[in-house]
Amino acid sequence: MAAFPQVFRVRQRFDDSKVADIPAEVERNLAALKLGDRVQPGQSVAITCGSRGVANIAAIIKAAVDHFIALGAKPFVVPAMGSHGGGTAEGQRGVLETYGVTEPFLGCPIRASMETVVVCETKEGFPVHFDRHAFSADHVLVVNRVKPHTRFVGDIESGLMKMMLIGLGKHEGAKIYHKAIENWSFDQIVRSVASEVIERCRVVAGLGVVENSFDETAKIAAALPADIIETDKALLREAKRLLPRLPFDEVDVLIVDEIGKNISGTGMDTNVLGRKYNDHEATGDERPRIKRIIVRSLTPATHGNATGIGLAEFCLTRVVQEMDPRITAINCITGSHPTAAMIPIHYETDKEVLTAALATIGLVEPQNAKLVWIRNTLDLVEIICSAAYLDAAKANPNLEILGPPKELPIAAKGMLTTFP
Repeated sequence: MAAFPQVFRVRQRFDDSKVADIPAEVERNLAALKLGDRVQPGQSVAITCGSRGVANIAAIIKAAVDHFIALGAKPFVVPAMGSHGGGTAEGQRGVLETYGVTEPFLGCPIRASMETVVVCETKEGFPVHFDRHAFSADHVLVVNRVKPHTRFVGDIESGLMKMMLIGLGKHEGAKIYHKAIENWSFDQIVRSVASEVIERCRVVAGLGVVENSFDETAKIAAALPADIIETDKALLREAKRLLPRLPFDEVDVLIVDEIGKNISGTGMDTNVLGRKYNDHEATGDERPRIKRIIVRSLTPATHGNATGIGLAEFCLTRVVQEMDPRITAINCITGSHPTAAMIPIHYETDKEVLTAALATIGLVEPQNAKLVWIRNTLDLVEIICSAAYLDAAKANPNLEILGPPKELPIAAKGMLTTFP
Protein backbone atom coordinates (compact mmCIF):
# COMPACT_ATOMS: atom_id res chain seq x y z
CA MET A 1 0.00 0.00 0.00
CA ALA A 2 1.19 3.50 -0.81
CA ALA A 3 2.62 5.43 2.11
CA PHE A 4 0.63 8.47 3.17
CA PRO A 5 1.14 10.81 6.13
CA GLN A 6 -0.95 10.51 9.25
CA VAL A 7 -3.32 13.44 9.77
CA PHE A 8 -5.06 15.33 12.56
CA ARG A 9 -7.72 18.00 12.73
CA VAL A 10 -7.22 21.56 14.00
CA ARG A 11 -9.56 24.47 14.60
CA GLN A 12 -8.36 27.99 13.86
CA ARG A 13 -9.31 30.92 16.09
CA PHE A 14 -10.55 33.83 13.98
CA ASP A 15 -12.39 37.05 14.71
CA ASP A 16 -16.05 35.95 14.81
CA SER A 17 -17.69 39.39 14.95
CA LYS A 18 -20.86 39.37 12.89
CA VAL A 19 -24.04 41.31 12.18
CA ALA A 20 -26.80 39.99 14.43
CA ASP A 21 -29.83 41.26 12.45
CA ILE A 22 -29.16 41.50 8.71
CA PRO A 23 -32.39 43.25 7.58
CA ALA A 24 -32.20 45.75 10.44
CA GLU A 25 -28.57 46.59 9.66
CA VAL A 26 -29.30 47.10 5.96
CA GLU A 27 -32.23 49.35 6.85
CA ARG A 28 -30.20 51.31 9.39
CA ASN A 29 -27.44 52.03 6.90
CA LEU A 30 -29.74 52.98 4.03
CA ALA A 31 -31.96 55.10 6.28
CA ALA A 32 -28.91 57.09 7.41
CA LEU A 33 -28.42 58.24 3.81
CA LYS A 34 -31.90 59.84 3.71
CA LEU A 35 -32.50 58.51 0.22
CA GLY A 36 -36.08 59.77 0.36
CA ASP A 37 -34.60 63.19 -0.47
CA ARG A 38 -33.39 61.76 -3.80
CA VAL A 39 -35.83 59.00 -4.66
CA GLN A 40 -39.38 60.13 -5.39
CA PRO A 41 -42.49 57.94 -5.03
CA GLY A 42 -43.12 55.97 -8.20
CA GLN A 43 -39.53 56.11 -9.41
CA SER A 44 -37.73 52.91 -10.36
CA VAL A 45 -34.61 51.65 -8.58
CA ALA A 46 -32.34 48.95 -10.04
CA ILE A 47 -30.59 46.92 -7.32
CA THR A 48 -27.57 44.85 -8.31
CA CYS A 49 -27.08 41.24 -7.24
CA GLY A 50 -23.92 39.39 -8.20
CA SER A 51 -22.85 35.79 -8.56
CA ARG A 52 -20.32 35.54 -5.74
CA GLY A 53 -21.24 33.30 -2.84
CA VAL A 54 -22.17 36.15 -0.49
CA ALA A 55 -23.50 35.07 2.88
CA ASN A 56 -27.10 36.17 3.49
CA ILE A 57 -27.30 37.69 0.00
CA ALA A 58 -31.04 37.00 -0.36
CA ALA A 59 -31.78 38.69 2.99
CA ILE A 60 -29.54 41.65 2.11
CA ILE A 61 -31.15 42.23 -1.27
CA LYS A 62 -34.67 41.84 0.13
CA ALA A 63 -33.95 44.36 2.88
CA ALA A 64 -32.78 46.83 0.24
CA VAL A 65 -35.90 46.17 -1.82
CA ASP A 66 -38.09 46.72 1.24
CA HIS A 67 -36.36 50.03 1.98
CA PHE A 68 -37.23 51.44 -1.43
CA ILE A 69 -40.75 50.05 -1.36
CA ALA A 70 -41.22 51.90 1.94
CA LEU A 71 -40.12 55.09 0.15
CA GLY A 72 -42.87 54.53 -2.43
CA ALA A 73 -40.38 53.60 -5.14
CA LYS A 74 -40.53 50.66 -7.56
CA PRO A 75 -37.39 48.55 -7.08
CA PHE A 76 -36.27 45.68 -9.27
CA VAL A 77 -33.20 43.45 -9.15
CA VAL A 78 -30.61 43.16 -11.91
CA PRO A 79 -28.23 40.17 -12.14
CA ALA A 80 -24.83 41.88 -12.26
CA MET A 81 -22.20 39.28 -12.95
CA GLY A 82 -20.24 39.89 -16.15
CA SER A 83 -20.07 36.64 -18.12
CA HIS A 84 -21.16 34.26 -15.36
CA GLY A 85 -24.16 31.98 -15.77
CA GLY A 86 -22.84 30.97 -19.18
CA GLY A 87 -23.13 34.55 -20.41
CA THR A 88 -26.92 34.28 -20.84
CA ALA A 89 -29.81 36.09 -19.18
CA GLU A 90 -31.46 32.79 -18.27
CA GLY A 91 -28.24 31.46 -16.82
CA GLN A 92 -27.73 34.55 -14.68
CA ARG A 93 -31.29 34.46 -13.40
CA GLY A 94 -30.70 30.79 -12.55
CA VAL A 95 -27.57 31.67 -10.55
CA LEU A 96 -29.60 34.09 -8.43
CA GLU A 97 -32.29 31.50 -7.87
CA THR A 98 -29.74 29.08 -6.40
CA TYR A 99 -29.02 31.76 -3.77
CA GLY A 100 -32.70 32.12 -2.92
CA VAL A 101 -32.96 35.42 -4.78
CA THR A 102 -36.33 34.94 -6.45
CA GLU A 103 -39.19 37.24 -7.35
CA PRO A 104 -41.64 35.71 -4.82
CA PHE A 105 -39.11 36.10 -2.01
CA LEU A 106 -38.08 39.63 -2.96
CA GLY A 107 -41.53 40.95 -3.72
CA CYS A 108 -40.23 42.69 -6.84
CA PRO A 109 -39.23 41.81 -10.42
CA ILE A 110 -35.86 40.41 -11.49
CA ARG A 111 -34.93 41.84 -14.88
CA ALA A 112 -32.19 39.81 -16.52
CA SER A 113 -30.59 40.75 -19.82
CA MET A 114 -27.17 40.59 -21.42
CA GLU A 115 -27.91 43.75 -23.43
CA THR A 116 -25.97 46.87 -22.57
CA VAL A 117 -26.02 50.57 -23.35
CA VAL A 118 -22.77 52.27 -24.33
CA VAL A 119 -22.81 55.24 -21.99
CA CYS A 120 -19.67 57.02 -23.14
CA GLU A 121 -15.97 56.50 -23.73
CA THR A 122 -13.39 56.69 -20.98
CA LYS A 123 -10.46 59.07 -21.20
CA GLU A 124 -8.41 56.03 -22.27
CA GLY A 125 -10.66 55.65 -25.31
CA PHE A 126 -12.72 52.49 -24.73
CA PRO A 127 -16.51 52.28 -24.32
CA VAL A 128 -18.35 52.11 -21.00
CA HIS A 129 -21.05 49.41 -21.10
CA PHE A 130 -23.96 49.41 -18.65
CA ASP A 131 -26.81 46.95 -18.17
CA ARG A 132 -29.79 48.04 -20.28
CA HIS A 133 -32.38 47.52 -17.55
CA ALA A 134 -30.29 49.35 -14.96
CA PHE A 135 -29.70 52.24 -17.36
CA SER A 136 -33.45 52.61 -17.86
CA ALA A 137 -34.03 52.98 -14.12
CA ASP A 138 -34.38 56.32 -12.37
CA HIS A 139 -31.81 55.20 -9.79
CA VAL A 140 -29.29 52.39 -9.25
CA LEU A 141 -28.24 50.88 -5.92
CA VAL A 142 -24.89 49.09 -6.24
CA VAL A 143 -24.64 46.13 -3.85
CA ASN A 144 -21.57 43.91 -3.56
CA ARG A 145 -19.28 42.08 -1.20
CA VAL A 146 -15.93 43.82 -0.72
CA LYS A 147 -12.91 41.50 -0.64
CA PRO A 148 -9.33 41.20 -1.87
CA HIS A 149 -9.15 40.62 -5.62
CA THR A 150 -7.72 37.31 -6.78
CA ARG A 151 -5.32 38.84 -9.34
CA PHE A 152 -4.82 42.54 -8.61
CA VAL A 153 -3.65 44.48 -5.58
CA GLY A 154 -4.34 48.05 -4.48
CA ASP A 155 -6.50 50.14 -2.16
CA ILE A 156 -9.49 49.30 -4.38
CA GLU A 157 -9.90 45.66 -5.40
CA SER A 158 -13.11 43.63 -5.58
CA GLY A 159 -16.11 45.57 -4.32
CA LEU A 160 -18.53 48.35 -5.15
CA MET A 161 -16.33 49.98 -7.77
CA LYS A 162 -15.68 46.68 -9.52
CA MET A 163 -19.41 45.92 -9.57
CA MET A 164 -19.93 49.07 -11.64
CA LEU A 165 -17.49 47.73 -14.24
CA ILE A 166 -17.67 43.97 -14.50
CA GLY A 167 -21.08 43.30 -12.97
CA LEU A 168 -23.12 46.04 -14.60
CA GLY A 169 -20.96 45.97 -17.73
CA LYS A 170 -22.22 42.44 -18.39
CA HIS A 171 -20.32 40.21 -20.83
CA GLU A 172 -19.48 42.96 -23.32
CA GLY A 173 -18.16 45.31 -20.67
CA ALA A 174 -16.26 42.59 -18.86
CA LYS A 175 -14.48 41.59 -22.06
CA ILE A 176 -13.40 45.16 -22.82
CA TYR A 177 -12.32 46.02 -19.30
CA HIS A 178 -10.25 42.87 -18.87
CA LYS A 179 -8.55 43.62 -22.19
CA ALA A 180 -7.91 47.20 -21.07
CA ILE A 181 -6.27 45.92 -17.89
CA GLU A 182 -3.60 44.36 -20.11
CA ASN A 183 -2.67 47.93 -21.16
CA TRP A 184 -3.41 49.98 -18.05
CA SER A 185 -3.41 49.16 -14.35
CA PHE A 186 -6.48 47.68 -12.68
CA ASP A 187 -6.60 50.72 -10.40
CA GLN A 188 -6.69 53.13 -13.33
CA ILE A 189 -9.38 51.20 -15.19
CA VAL A 190 -11.65 50.73 -12.18
CA ARG A 191 -11.44 54.39 -11.22
CA SER A 192 -11.90 55.59 -14.79
CA VAL A 193 -14.98 53.48 -15.56
CA ALA A 194 -16.60 53.80 -12.14
CA SER A 195 -16.31 57.59 -12.17
CA GLU A 196 -18.18 57.69 -15.49
CA VAL A 197 -20.83 55.30 -14.17
CA ILE A 198 -21.37 57.34 -11.00
CA GLU A 199 -21.67 60.55 -13.03
CA ARG A 200 -23.84 59.28 -15.89
CA CYS A 201 -25.84 56.26 -14.69
CA ARG A 202 -27.86 57.70 -11.80
CA VAL A 203 -26.17 55.71 -9.02
CA VAL A 204 -28.05 56.66 -5.86
CA ALA A 205 -25.89 54.78 -3.35
CA GLY A 206 -23.61 51.84 -2.71
CA LEU A 207 -24.15 49.04 -0.18
CA GLY A 208 -20.99 47.13 0.71
CA VAL A 209 -20.72 43.88 2.65
CA VAL A 210 -17.70 42.37 4.41
CA GLU A 211 -17.54 38.79 5.68
CA ASN A 212 -15.57 37.26 8.52
CA SER A 213 -13.48 34.09 8.43
CA PHE A 214 -16.56 31.99 9.22
CA ASP A 215 -18.30 33.04 5.97
CA GLU A 216 -20.68 35.25 7.98
CA THR A 217 -21.72 38.86 7.45
CA ALA A 218 -19.32 40.93 9.56
CA LYS A 219 -20.09 44.45 8.37
CA ILE A 220 -22.59 46.31 6.17
CA ALA A 221 -21.98 49.90 5.09
CA ALA A 222 -23.91 52.24 2.78
CA ALA A 223 -22.53 55.29 1.02
CA LEU A 224 -23.74 58.12 -1.17
CA PRO A 225 -22.10 58.35 -4.61
CA ALA A 226 -19.49 60.89 -3.52
CA ASP A 227 -18.37 58.55 -0.71
CA ILE A 228 -18.32 55.22 -2.56
CA ILE A 229 -14.59 55.26 -3.30
CA GLU A 230 -13.57 55.90 0.31
CA THR A 231 -16.13 53.38 1.58
CA ASP A 232 -14.75 50.77 -0.82
CA LYS A 233 -11.24 51.42 0.50
CA ALA A 234 -12.26 51.22 4.15
CA LEU A 235 -14.23 48.01 3.67
CA LEU A 236 -11.33 46.43 1.77
CA ARG A 237 -9.00 47.11 4.70
CA GLU A 238 -11.47 45.38 7.00
CA ALA A 239 -11.92 42.48 4.56
CA LYS A 240 -8.16 41.92 4.40
CA ARG A 241 -7.97 41.89 8.19
CA LEU A 242 -10.70 39.25 8.38
CA LEU A 243 -9.53 37.12 5.44
CA PRO A 244 -9.20 33.47 6.51
CA ARG A 245 -5.77 31.99 5.92
CA LEU A 246 -3.92 28.72 6.22
CA PRO A 247 -1.94 28.51 9.47
CA PHE A 248 1.27 27.23 7.86
CA ASP A 249 3.69 28.95 5.45
CA GLU A 250 5.04 25.80 3.77
CA VAL A 251 2.77 23.16 2.24
CA ASP A 252 3.85 20.21 0.11
CA VAL A 253 0.34 19.13 -0.94
CA LEU A 254 -2.95 20.97 -0.47
CA ILE A 255 -6.14 18.95 -0.96
CA VAL A 256 -9.15 21.13 -1.82
CA ASP A 257 -12.49 19.33 -1.57
CA GLU A 258 -14.37 21.77 -3.80
CA ILE A 259 -13.91 24.84 -5.99
CA GLY A 260 -16.51 27.06 -7.62
CA LYS A 261 -17.53 30.57 -8.61
CA ASN A 262 -19.59 30.82 -5.41
CA ILE A 263 -16.33 30.31 -3.50
CA SER A 264 -14.10 32.73 -5.44
CA GLY A 265 -13.74 34.40 -8.81
CA THR A 266 -10.92 31.96 -9.45
CA GLY A 267 -12.75 28.97 -7.98
CA MET A 268 -10.37 28.96 -5.04
CA ASP A 269 -9.07 32.20 -3.56
CA THR A 270 -5.54 32.98 -4.71
CA ASN A 271 -5.06 35.17 -1.62
CA VAL A 272 -5.43 32.02 0.47
CA LEU A 273 -3.30 29.91 -1.87
CA GLY A 274 -0.42 32.38 -2.17
CA ARG A 275 -0.78 32.27 -5.97
CA LYS A 276 -2.11 35.72 -6.79
CA TYR A 277 0.52 36.51 -9.41
CA ASN A 278 1.51 33.06 -10.67
CA ASP A 279 -0.88 30.14 -11.08
CA HIS A 280 1.58 27.56 -9.83
CA GLU A 281 3.85 29.10 -7.23
CA ALA A 282 4.12 31.88 -4.68
CA THR A 283 6.12 34.91 -5.76
CA GLY A 284 7.99 37.47 -3.69
CA ASP A 285 6.79 37.50 -0.09
CA GLU A 286 3.53 35.66 -0.80
CA ARG A 287 2.53 33.05 1.74
CA PRO A 288 1.83 30.20 1.91
CA ARG A 289 4.20 28.48 -0.50
CA ILE A 290 2.29 25.46 -1.82
CA LYS A 291 4.07 22.94 -4.06
CA ARG A 292 1.07 20.98 -5.33
CA ILE A 293 -2.71 21.43 -5.24
CA ILE A 294 -5.26 18.64 -5.69
CA VAL A 295 -8.92 19.48 -6.44
CA ARG A 296 -11.59 16.87 -5.70
CA SER A 297 -14.91 18.37 -6.94
CA LEU A 298 -16.90 21.36 -8.16
CA THR A 299 -19.61 22.99 -6.06
CA PRO A 300 -23.17 22.47 -7.33
CA ALA A 301 -23.67 26.25 -7.29
CA THR A 302 -20.92 26.79 -9.86
CA HIS A 303 -23.08 25.12 -12.55
CA GLY A 304 -20.09 23.44 -14.20
CA ASN A 305 -17.97 26.59 -14.26
CA ALA A 306 -14.55 25.19 -13.36
CA THR A 307 -12.66 28.48 -13.58
CA GLY A 308 -9.55 28.09 -11.44
CA ILE A 309 -9.04 24.40 -12.12
CA GLY A 310 -5.89 25.42 -13.96
CA LEU A 311 -4.33 26.60 -10.69
CA ALA A 312 -4.20 22.97 -9.55
CA GLU A 313 -1.52 20.53 -10.62
CA PHE A 314 -3.75 17.49 -10.01
CA CYS A 315 -7.45 16.69 -9.74
CA LEU A 316 -9.89 13.80 -9.71
CA THR A 317 -11.24 12.73 -13.08
CA ARG A 318 -14.77 13.43 -11.81
CA VAL A 319 -13.89 17.16 -11.70
CA VAL A 320 -13.18 17.10 -15.43
CA GLN A 321 -16.43 15.23 -16.00
CA GLU A 322 -18.38 17.77 -13.91
CA MET A 323 -16.82 20.67 -15.83
CA ASP A 324 -18.77 22.57 -18.50
CA PRO A 325 -15.97 23.45 -20.95
CA ARG A 326 -17.96 26.13 -22.77
CA ILE A 327 -19.03 28.03 -19.67
CA THR A 328 -15.55 27.73 -18.18
CA ALA A 329 -13.90 28.96 -21.38
CA ILE A 330 -16.25 31.96 -21.66
CA ASN A 331 -15.44 33.04 -18.13
CA CYS A 332 -11.67 32.56 -18.39
CA ILE A 333 -11.32 34.19 -21.80
CA THR A 334 -13.47 37.11 -20.69
CA GLY A 335 -11.22 37.55 -17.67
CA SER A 336 -8.03 37.31 -19.78
CA HIS A 337 -6.99 34.35 -17.64
CA PRO A 338 -7.04 31.39 -20.07
CA THR A 339 -4.68 29.28 -17.96
CA ALA A 340 -7.37 29.14 -15.25
CA ALA A 341 -9.34 26.77 -17.51
CA MET A 342 -6.49 24.35 -18.22
CA ILE A 343 -7.10 20.78 -17.10
CA PRO A 344 -4.58 19.32 -14.64
CA ILE A 345 -3.29 15.75 -14.53
CA HIS A 346 -6.21 13.70 -13.28
CA TYR A 347 -6.91 10.26 -11.86
CA GLU A 348 -10.00 8.27 -10.97
CA THR A 349 -9.21 7.82 -7.28
CA ASP A 350 -7.79 9.85 -4.41
CA LYS A 351 -5.22 7.14 -3.78
CA GLU A 352 -3.87 7.49 -7.32
CA VAL A 353 -3.83 11.28 -7.36
CA LEU A 354 -2.21 11.53 -3.93
CA THR A 355 0.46 9.01 -4.89
CA ALA A 356 1.27 11.02 -8.01
CA ALA A 357 1.32 14.38 -6.21
CA LEU A 358 3.52 13.10 -3.37
CA ALA A 359 6.01 11.80 -5.94
CA THR A 360 6.65 15.37 -7.13
CA ILE A 361 7.48 17.24 -3.91
CA GLY A 362 11.21 16.61 -3.77
CA LEU A 363 13.35 14.70 -1.29
CA VAL A 364 10.55 14.17 1.20
CA GLU A 365 9.21 10.72 2.01
CA PRO A 366 5.43 10.64 1.44
CA GLN A 367 4.67 9.77 5.06
CA ASN A 368 6.62 12.88 6.17
CA ALA A 369 4.96 15.27 3.73
CA LYS A 370 3.41 18.54 4.86
CA LEU A 371 -0.15 17.92 3.73
CA VAL A 372 -3.20 20.13 4.36
CA TRP A 373 -6.80 19.19 3.52
CA ILE A 374 -9.54 21.85 3.35
CA ARG A 375 -13.17 21.94 2.31
CA ASN A 376 -12.69 25.11 0.22
CA THR A 377 -10.87 28.43 0.51
CA LEU A 378 -13.81 30.09 2.26
CA ASP A 379 -14.15 27.47 4.99
CA LEU A 380 -10.85 27.35 6.86
CA VAL A 381 -12.03 27.23 10.45
CA GLU A 382 -11.41 23.50 10.74
CA ILE A 383 -8.75 21.90 8.58
CA ILE A 384 -6.94 18.58 8.47
CA CYS A 385 -3.15 18.55 8.41
CA SER A 386 -0.41 15.96 8.49
CA ALA A 387 1.65 14.91 11.46
CA ALA A 388 4.58 16.96 10.14
CA TYR A 389 2.78 20.01 11.52
CA LEU A 390 2.06 18.62 14.99
CA ASP A 391 4.81 20.53 16.84
CA ALA A 392 4.00 23.78 15.01
CA ALA A 393 0.30 23.36 15.81
CA LYS A 394 1.04 22.80 19.51
CA ALA A 395 3.09 26.01 19.57
CA ASN A 396 0.47 28.14 17.79
CA PRO A 397 -1.93 29.84 20.27
CA ASN A 398 -4.48 30.36 17.49
CA LEU A 399 -4.82 26.65 16.81
CA GLU A 400 -6.78 24.09 18.80
CA ILE A 401 -5.81 20.47 18.15
CA LEU A 402 -9.01 18.41 18.00
CA GLY A 403 -7.55 14.92 18.02
CA PRO A 404 -4.37 12.86 17.71
CA PRO A 405 -2.80 11.91 14.37
CA LYS A 406 -4.44 8.97 12.63
CA GLU A 407 -4.33 7.22 9.27
CA LEU A 408 -5.53 9.17 6.26
CA PRO A 409 -9.15 8.00 5.79
CA ILE A 410 -8.99 6.25 2.42
CA ALA A 411 -11.69 3.64 1.82
CA ALA A 412 -11.25 0.31 0.06
CA LYS A 413 -12.00 1.75 -3.38
CA GLY A 414 -9.21 4.29 -3.04
CA MET A 415 -11.37 7.31 -2.21
CA LEU A 416 -11.08 9.65 0.74
CA THR A 417 -14.12 9.79 2.95
CA THR A 418 -16.13 13.00 2.92
CA PHE A 419 -14.23 15.76 4.71
CA PRO A 420 -14.48 14.29 8.23
